[in-house]
Amino acid sequence: MILLPLVSHIKIKRAMSMSEIAAQMEAVKVLGPGRFGKAARILGEMFANEDYRNFISLAGPIIPGGLRTIIADIVDRRLINGIVTTGANVTHDMLEALGHRHIVGSETLDDRALKRKGLSRIYDMLVEQKGIEDLERTTYRMLNRISEAKRRNIASYELLWEFGSQLRDHRSLLRTAQKREVPVFCPGIFDSMLGLNLWTYSQLNPLFINPFRDFSKLVDMTYEAKRVGAVILGGGMPKHHVLIANSYRGGVDAAIQITLDRPEGGGASGAPLEEAISWGKVKSPGKLVTIVGDATLIFPLLTLAALERSRK
Repeated sequence: MILLPLVSHIKIKRAMSMSEIAAQMEAVKVLGPGRFGKAARILGEMFANEDYRNFISLAGPIIPGGLRTIIADIVDRRLINGIVTTGANVTHDMLEALGHRHIVGSETLDDRALKRKGLSRIYDMLVEQKGIEDLERTTYRMLNRISEAKRRNIASYELLWEFGSQLRDHRSLLRTAQKREVPVFCPGIFDSMLGLNLWTYSQLNPLFINPFRDFSKLVDMTYEAKRVGAVILGGGMPKHHVLIANSYRGGVDAAIQITLDRPEGGGASGAPLEEAISWGKVKSPGKLVTIVGDATLIFPLLTLAALERSRK
């Protein structure tokens, strides 16, 4: 007779910590609870073990969706060593830093009416067009303060450090990353409102963002690390950029992915992390977790559980 493990059941008690709930979830071993509990344990190890050099990739509305402070805090605590993000998340961090807060809206609003009112919609969030216009003016002023020689061959992480040093908002992810010397890599920077501003500026002024300098920096950081941990929120180019940069060292040692995308289409965003083993981007299946869900909902809870574990 083969003895197989039995599913445990979660018991909630008053004043339980998030790490205690996560431990009970891991004991379930199956479905969402099992994955969440395992992810909390792996993330706690990544935060606590100084051998890890940790990278986080951001795709989707992570910054405008309420996670701006959480991401900046773990960067400020030196728990994250590198960020790979979409241009959109950088854009929204800069908008907030300039005082243009994101507005609560609704997915049922009339988009034609919103356009007439100078509002743009991100599902159930709104952005004022005057903020986008202010970002354009501010981007030009910031670029003008960078020497022409540096602008002629600058990496995206160097450019974003320059911007971070000029922002006054201490809650800004870019400012925090610059202060802690954490590179913010943005391989798709032109696919954003900020990128559009960079392009228009370059039509009249010297500006060349060199992606090879970014990738060299990212590969060097991963290759020199004893261990590499990856936190992947969403998918797309940021996810793949982190993973492919680790192929020269045989792959990441541990990774957590939170995504709403499905794997059947064959795209990178929904691909299970185990698939990357065959490409040499991930080392082994032992410390991999894919959680299917909304990263803006799951990651704050996961971070709290991991921080509690890492202090023990």
